[in-house]
Amino acid sequence: MRYYLSLGSNLGNREQTLHEAVRRIGQQIGTVTRCSSFFYSEPWGFESTHPFCNLCCAVETAMQPMEVLAATQQIESKLGRNHKSVNGKYSDRTIDIDIIRAFDDTHKEIEISSSLLTIPHPHWKERDFVVIPLQEIMP
Repeated sequence: MRYYLSLGSNLGNREQTLHEAVRRIGQQIGTVTRCSSFFYSEPWGFESTHPFCNLCCAVETAMQPMEVLAATQQIESKLGRNHKSVNGKYSDRTIDIDIIRAFDDTHKEIEISSSLLTIPHPHWKERDFVVIPLQEIMP
């Protein structure tokens, strides 16, 4: 399967955190086949004086969507993310990793809608910090 992930950080050494997250994705999830350049943006959905550094990457893996979700959440935790958004309220964070889109081995797009995971990500088309980096790496 191929997953497209969006990563963002607005606390600490943002670029270093994103590089480390991509390295861990490669170790724990699968082969990172493409990675966009950095994209800098203002916070989306909340106010903060800390701008974001974002990127998107493509990863090939045999893992199922819920396994990828668990792995990304573990990576977030190891990199200092101590809480997720609650009731749609966003806040500053050292790292955020979202599954944006997923495709099976026949290149058919995977669609999931559950209380834990929605693929494609419901807001990805509204966010330049996802759309622009994703355009760099998607065929």
